[in-house]
Amino acid sequence: MTDEAMRIRSTTILSVRRDGQVAMGGDGQVTLGHSILKADAVKVRRLYKNRVLSGFAGSAADAFALLERFEGKLEEFKGNTRRAAIELAKDWRTDKALRRLESLLAVADADFSLIIGGNGDVIEPTDGIIAIGSGADCALSATRALMSHSSLAAKDIVETGLKIAGEINIYANQNITVEIL
Repeated sequence: MTDEAMRIRSTTILSVRRDGQVAMGGDGQVTLGHSILKADAVKVRRLYKNRVLSGFAGSAADAFALLERFEGKLEEFKGNTRRAAIELAKDWRTDKALRRLESLLAVADADFSLIIGGNGDVIEPTDGIIAIGSGADCALSATRALMSHSSLAAKDIVETGLKIAGEINIYANQNITVEIL
């Protein structure tokens, strides 16, 4: 098999803000090449005294290393999610070891929803919707439609958006975990 065929692919992470709540969820799929390695991985976590939600897409080992650093930044900056994200992105871009990590982080607290990437990116989506990972486009499309044409709660929108992505994207499934703030 080629390197591309043997690449580990996994997950869709989706986060929505609605009516004072933020929900973040992820599916449980992890694939290697064309095979499912795990169907029930949990890729959404609570951090910093349960006040910050985080999810990851990409290499799990890389993501755990980044989450550990992000958690350290949250402690250092006393729960200031935006500042912790910016400082992690700076480190990620400039540190030789971190630069090789292949993952994206989605983080959200009561005030901010952010995507953190390895090129020094810290992106705050205009509409408060985060979608990362292999099924992101499917989940984002479904979520925008649900936000515009339903009165569903944030948790229900995340669950439905992820289920739709799991029906369409071969690297996603419908084994979903959702956390709410």
